[in-house]
Amino acid sequence: MKIWKKMVLGAALCVGAVMGSYAATGGIAWDKAPVKTNDLSSLQNGAKLFVNYCLNCHSAAFMRFNRLQDLGLTEQQIKDNLLFTTDKVGETMRSAIDPLQAKAWFGANPPDLTLIARSRAGAGGTGADYIYTLLRSYYRDPAKPTGWNNLAFPNIGMPNPLWQLQGTRKPIFDTIEEHGHEVHAFTGRWDQLTPGTMTPLQFDQAVGDLVNYLQWMGEPAQNKRVMIGVWVMMFLLVFTFIAWRLNAAYWKDVK
Repeated sequence: MKIWKKMVLGAALCVGAVMGSYAATGGIAWDKAPVKTNDLSSLQNGAKLFVNYCLNCHSAAFMRFNRLQDLGLTEQQIKDNLLFTTDKVGETMRSAIDPLQAKAWFGANPPDLTLIARSRAGAGGTGADYIYTLLRSYYRDPAKPTGWNNLAFPNIGMPNPLWQLQGTRKPIFDTIEEHGHEVHAFTGRWDQLTPGTMTPLQFDQAVGDLVNYLQWMGEPAQNKRVMIGVWVMMFLLVFTFIAWRLNAAYWKDVK
């Protein structure tokens, strides 16, 4: 009996340690991303935002530009509007930044974003939810080398790539007492310091389109896979009925 008590106590301590380490990482609750990977207009806008604001530093080395034809774009449209880092539409989406310079500027090489929406899922939600929250949680922080900080990723090394669209703002905190100490808790409200080229609603929609594209890029065949899966299930359902009736007809005379 004692050994079982020790095992239960040990498990409880492990869970407590894990939860404590999770809470210590900081951050805020993730917002739900408006992901609709069958919305072609959203995906096209997301691809445009990705090429203009993300591909400067981040690569998507497992995605080719000509795959964007699956989004309803022609090869000529891709060449005229989205082909900035290469002159061949069959090339992969590689950033032109020098890895050594990137490490010197940001402390680490910017990660490849091909599968970023699939690799960042956690207890707070999906990877798309995390990215959607991250890109909308930047604020000015003069104490940081880049001048930026983030509520979803405290002490982040990447500056706000969309600050011109969003403008600059700062979070509003309340002072509360927690475990006998005063701590700052985010109220969910922001103070807009300077305006951006977009309204807050327009910016949220733009970030939603960008995250939608990142989600699609992680598995471009997802919608086709789901559609094929539905047809397969329908076939199996019909075939099961036919097999059941054939089985009944076969055994009718035997019985």
